[in-house]
Amino acid sequence: MSDSDTPGKPRRSTQSYGKLDKDGFIHRSWMKNQGLPDHVFDGRPVIGICNTWSELTPCNSGLRELAEYVKRGVWEAGGLPLEFPAMSLGETQMRPTAMLFRNLLAMEVEESIRGNPIDGVVLLGGCDKTTPAQIMGAASVNLPTMVVSSGPMLNGKFRGQDIGSGTDVWKYSEAVRAGLMSIDDFIAAESGMSRSRGVCMTMGTASTVSSLTEAMGLSLPLNGTLPAVDARRQALAHLTGRRIVELVKQDVRLADILTREALENAIVINAAIGGSTNAVVHLLAIAGRLGIELALDDFDRLSRDIPLLVDLMPSGRFLMEDFHYAGGLPAVMARIKDRLHTNAVTVSGAALGDQIAGAQCYNDDVIRPLDNPVNPDSGIWVLKGNLCPRGAIIKPNAATPALLEHIGRAVVFESIEDYKARIDDPDLDVDEHSVLVLKGCGPKGYPGMPEVGNMALPKKLLEKGVRDMLRISDARMSGTAFGSVILHVAPESSAGGPLAVVRNGDEIAFSGKNRSLSLRISDAELAQRLAEWQDSRPESEYTRGYAKLYIDTVLQADQGVDLDFLRGASGDQVDRESH
Repeated sequence: MSDSDTPGKPRRSTQSYGKLDKDGFIHRSWMKNQGLPDHVFDGRPVIGICNTWSELTPCNSGLRELAEYVKRGVWEAGGLPLEFPAMSLGETQMRPTAMLFRNLLAMEVEESIRGNPIDGVVLLGGCDKTTPAQIMGAASVNLPTMVVSSGPMLNGKFRGQDIGSGTDVWKYSEAVRAGLMSIDDFIAAESGMSRSRGVCMTMGTASTVSSLTEAMGLSLPLNGTLPAVDARRQALAHLTGRRIVELVKQDVRLADILTREALENAIVINAAIGGSTNAVVHLLAIAGRLGIELALDDFDRLSRDIPLLVDLMPSGRFLMEDFHYAGGLPAVMARIKDRLHTNAVTVSGAALGDQIAGAQCYNDDVIRPLDNPVNPDSGIWVLKGNLCPRGAIIKPNAATPALLEHIGRAVVFESIEDYKARIDDPDLDVDEHSVLVLKGCGPKGYPGMPEVGNMALPKKLLEKGVRDMLRISDARMSGTAFGSVILHVAPESSAGGPLAVVRNGDEIAFSGKNRSLSLRISDAELAQRLAEWQDSRPESEYTRGYAKLYIDTVLQADQGVDLDFLRGASGDQVDRESH
């Protein structure tokens, strides 16, 4: 397509800014109060910049500045950049959990893109839920779309050592509870851990999603790993602004890039980089917006035999800054190119294979060769059995190998409050062979499916030197976390899934090899327990507004935790005028 509009098909923005009538007057005149001259409404591409900047979202605190570099690129390419805000979801700040509001942000992004006279959009996000939500919303409208992520923080530093976001929080917290670290040292680590703008510099959910965005072809190369404060991220933002104008002129839309093959590439890459378990619910939700059939089982099937190549916390030693200097995601993709759809189209205009053709690794300790992986088993294991008829997941490279085949007695906590009240009780009937079971933390039950699945261990066991136990819940866990943790049990306990009827002392059998998770009672007893089960939780405090809408319509973990009525597309066409 040439720079001019397709005959008979004016750009979306022209439908508002190109009219020589009352409506056109209104659309143009009010925009001119920002100092925009007449000639910028000449039919050039109008690019929306969807910005989740917020001081309440530290991960995204650099995006206001980054937006200016996107604008430079848009102007340079002959477009008109118009920045607009979107709700920001601070993973470390929001209660009861940022995940409760991912779908609300997706709704806001969808309607903001759809309702405004823009031809393409650049999504500025970074914190765990912002980028997935933005992609979900943009996918339902399907304009030309690109992503610029916040970028990771610089490596954390504490007393001469590198420390990692989240990962070392969990380690230090357990050390304090075990009496191995003073509270003064614990507090002293705070400032050194987060010493620049950006997202977690471990392979948490934020760095995972920005890396997978690159793997899916929705961003320019190295978007996933460039440090937030590196000037080259500003240059990448500038180049993104230039490129989105070209995508509009060529009418290359999000769905042209984000195909089934792109999603499969993301699943493979998630295994190779040791990505977050949260990628599962986000990719499933994105697929649902695009009408792509993606199932939970695909994560296990596609990631089998994919080794863990990136030696990065929480599954290794290094941090995102080191990963970038070692060659970043292009170097990883080049090493496993035989497992990728290299013909997949990217926003750069090149096929993925061509884009990574010259990629090199500069540090084999950080990005391992195929014959010397961090772990030969990686990815996501999808479990089935009478305890999780619709599935559950575990991240094997974050688990203790000896616990990947395990039978133990259940120690049951009916809610997160019950867990917090009893976990350090010296009389708690628990030993290192027990299985900790947490209920009431799924999509509906919490609500929002919080990151509490990596339950801290009982203090009395920590004091004996125990550092891992098998843990099961309908919750999620942070991508920065580690341990033998089974997550996303579906259906959740609050929806009457089998997890709801597990009792103290029940034997639970887990086999990683067989991908099975079972409650060792008879089918008849399980059926009787389920028939007798009643939700004994107190009446929900969430009786109005978005939270009630969420509880009433949210899907289970195996379907991506989107709202049922949001799956699919709204499209970009809005026919009626506003005046």
